[in-house]
Amino acid sequence: MTKVKITVAGTVQGVGFRYNTLKIAKHLGVFGRVWNNDDGTVGIFAQCDEQTLFNFQKRLREGNHWIRVNYLDVEAGDFEDFKDFKVI
Repeated sequence: MTKVKITVAGTVQGVGFRYNTLKIAKHLGVFGRVWNNDDGTVGIFAQCDEQTLFNFQKRLREGNHWIRVNYLDVEAGDFEDFKDFKVI
C-alpha cells in the first residue's frame, strides 16, 4: 500500500470537490480522508496501490463544469491506516 498526502489547488472549494473525491475514491477502492484547508486548497490522505493512485490522481485532475484543478502536490504520507474514505 502506498500512502500519500495530496494538496489540490484551483476552484476546489464550494463546488462539490470533496464529495466528487469521495465518489471517485469509493469507485476505485481508495482509503483516506479529504478536507478543506483555510488557504482555499483541499487536502487528501490517500492509501492504495500504485496503479490505483495513478488513476485516482488522473480522475481528480479531470474536474467538471464547476471544478477546475490547477495542480496536485503529492508527497509521501505518514498517517494511520484507514479502512474507508470520508469527508471531514
